[in-house]
Amino acid sequence: MRIVAFHGSPRIGGNSDILLKEALKPIDREGHETRLFRLNLMNIKPCQNCGGCDETGVCVIKDDMDEIYNAVRAADRVILSSPIFFFALSAQSKIMIDRFQCFWCEKYLLNRTVPVGQNGRKGLLMLVGGMKKDIGIQCGEATAKAFFRTISVPEHETLSYLGIDNKGAIIHHPTALADAFDAGERLIKQNEEL
Repeated sequence: MRIVAFHGSPRIGGNSDILLKEALKPIDREGHETRLFRLNLMNIKPCQNCGGCDETGVCVIKDDMDEIYNAVRAADRVILSSPIFFFALSAQSKIMIDRFQCFWCEKYLLNRTVPVGQNGRKGLLMLVGGMKKDIGIQCGEATAKAFFRTISVPEHETLSYLGIDNKGAIIHHPTALADAFDAGERLIKQNEEL
């Protein structure tokens, strides 16, 4: 099974990174192929809303997104781990998601969806933020859901944690690390209906 994981934080070793590493442990243990993209370290230009992908489904911008596009097309499972900043996904996560406009055009304008493969496609979303209100989680999940559905991921699980702000503070949460590990295990299980 092929897994694509996106780390959407500017911080290495921060809360979303720790959660992602925990979710990947059971996946790595089972020997699945994993591609990890640390979005903050990549050369990704913002979507220019130029219409260049409207008739082809192919983005006209050439940068590190080409590698991401290929990995997502081949993926059976997709993981996104992002902090919540100002009630939204991180800029690193959002810039990547916006560049999937070409997949949206391919799916909804050109009627060509990303094939799901023999293992189907599932997703995992992990969100962590310092705020106490869940509006940031709701907004972040809405954006991620649109992303997942655009890339033909029909279902995803969401783990979210509020009131976690300091770097590494997630390790003191009573269940977060176990939750992430268990979610990683569930992600690679085959659905009975697939």
